[in-house]
Amino acid sequence: MQMHTNIAPILESSLAYAGGFLNTGRVSQYISNLAAANPAHLGCVVMEPGGVTHKAGDWDVHFSIQSISKVISLMYALKTLGHEVVFDKVGMEPSGDPYNCLIKLETAGEKPFNPFINAGAITVISLLAENTPFDEVLDFAGRAFGASVGVDEDVFAQETHAGTRNRSMAYLMASKGALGENVETYLSFYFRLCAVSVNAAHVAHLGAVLASGGKCPHTGQEIVPQWVVRTTKAIMLTCGMYDGSGDFAVNVGLPAKSGIGGGIVSCGGGLGIGTFGPALDAKGNSVGGIKTLWHLSEKLGLHTFV
Repeated sequence: MQMHTNIAPILESSLAYAGGFLNTGRVSQYISNLAAANPAHLGCVVMEPGGVTHKAGDWDVHFSIQSISKVISLMYALKTLGHEVVFDKVGMEPSGDPYNCLIKLETAGEKPFNPFINAGAITVISLLAENTPFDEVLDFAGRAFGASVGVDEDVFAQETHAGTRNRSMAYLMASKGALGENVETYLSFYFRLCAVSVNAAHVAHLGAVLASGGKCPHTGQEIVPQWVVRTTKAIMLTCGMYDGSGDFAVNVGLPAKSGIGGGIVSCGGGLGIGTFGPALDAKGNSVGGIKTLWHLSEKLGLHTFV
C-alpha cells in the first residue's frame, strides 16, 4: 500500500489552487435546486486506509449525488445480478458523446455504450427495479457512503418534472426492446437515486471503499467483492467524466465519477477522495473538483500510469 505524508497541507494548497478557476464554471440550470447552488463553494475530503480523514473547504455542504448514483447502481447490480446479466444489456465502451445524447441510441444498436451515460444507467436501474426494492439499494448506498443517507424529496420532485430527455431515452429504448415494460417505474427509481443527499465526506468514503478493494475503510467488512471494484474502477477511468474522460485520464490519471450536483468521487494510491464544487465546465464536470484532483494527483504521485 502506497504511503502518503503531509496530506493535510497538500489538500489545503490544492483547494487554494483550484479556487482560482471557479469563475470559469457555471452551476447547472437543469433544475432549480441545482441552479440555486453557490458557485464559490469548494470542498474536498481525503480518506486514508483505516479511515483517517482530512477535510478542507466546504466539505460539509450537502448536495444531490446525481450521476455519482451510477457508481452505486452499477456496483449493486454487479454484486446482486452478476457480470453477464448486466453487460448483456449495457456495454462498457466510451461513447465520446455527452451523457444525455440520444443520437447513438437510434443509430448504434440496442445496447447503450456504458453504464455511466444516462441511457446506460437507466438500463442498469431497470434490471434492479425488476428485482430489488429501492430502500434496499438506498441501504447499500449508505454502507458505501459510510453513513445513513436519504433522498432529497424536493430534488426528486424537480427531477421527475424536468426529466423529459431521460424519459425520451427510456421510451426509445423500450420501443427497441432494450428495456422492460415498466418504464415509469424505472425512471422513478433512477430519479430518486440521483436525488440522494450527501456531502464530500460521504463521497470520500465511497472512494475509500473503491480504493480498498470493496471493503469498509473503518472495519474491513466487505461491501462488494473485489472483482466488482475492478470492473467499476475500469469503467470510471474510461467513462466516468462524461465526454471529458480521456482528457481527465491523461492529465489526472485517476478513476473518477462526476455528477452535475458538483460532486466527484475518485480514488488512487489507497486514498478515497470526495470533492464538491457546483461550478461546472461545459461538459458537466466540476471545475474546482477537477483542478483539486489534478493538484492532489501531482503532489501525491497518484496518477495511475506513473
